[in-house]
Amino acid sequence: MRQRPRKQIQPKLGPERAIGEAIREIRIKREISQEELAFESGFDRTYISLLERGIRNPTVRTLVKLASVLKVRPSEILLRMEALLKAPKSPKA
Repeated sequence: MRQRPRKQIQPKLGPERAIGEAIREIRIKREISQEELAFESGFDRTYISLLERGIRNPTVRTLVKLASVLKVRPSEILLRMEALLKAPKSPKA
């Protein structure tokens, strides 16, 4: 008997992961590496990676500093996070 492949359902994006993804998307759009963002903001590159993966959460002060380096308003990061939280997730193929 053949088994049908199971559908892979992606877990809902939580706020920690969404804010990290928002930072990552803006960073990539601005063509800035994690190393450059870390250097310009005064953070370690590892910390930037942890933020982008949703493992660490930025403080308001951190968010303001990152936004300044990314040349966006802090509210733009939060708006992108909100959009990511509302976006429907499709199963991975």
